[in-house]
Amino acid sequence: MEKHSKLTAFNDLYTEFRPRFIRFANSYVRDAAVAEDLTMEAFVTYWENMDTLLPGSNPAAYMLTVIRNKCLNHLEHIKVKNQTLNTMGDLALWELGTRIMSLEACNPDRLFSDEIQEIVEKTLAGLNERSAMIFRLSRDKNLSNKEIADMLGITVKGVEFHISKVLAALRHELKDYFPLYLLLFYLQ
Repeated sequence: MEKHSKLTAFNDLYTEFRPRFIRFANSYVRDAAVAEDLTMEAFVTYWENMDTLLPGSNPAAYMLTVIRNKCLNHLEHIKVKNQTLNTMGDLALWELGTRIMSLEACNPDRLFSDEIQEIVEKTLAGLNERSAMIFRLSRDKNLSNKEIADMLGITVKGVEFHISKVLAALRHELKDYFPLYLLLFYLQ
């Protein structure tokens, strides 16, 4: 294809379809800036491959295919990232839950339990009321996340969010007591 006609064909496609391509991408990625970036990347891909396309091929259909693939790659990346974050969060939540259970199981007379309980209560008082209530329902009443969610009319993910927020705060506030507990527990 001649360079001038190649440029004219590209400009015509760009002018006519760019807004539609961005809307198409945005309907899937739900982020206007990302949709525009993916569309611009697709235009670069089209420009680089214009000479290799078969005569009579539909440039708009080619572009939609490229945008579709770029959106799929973007969404798959987000999915993997979220799965990784969830796994890391689950591990941190399990680890913190284990620490809290070990603190709850220790003998109050041996391990400054009044001081620890005071820190726990102070930490819970410093958090928003809903998070503290959800944490108490989970730990004190032994309700499942689903039971709490149903009781409060929120999602299970919402319950998990509040519990992990409290556990993060407790982990921070009780960080000095966990090693002492292990030392005293294993030396006796």
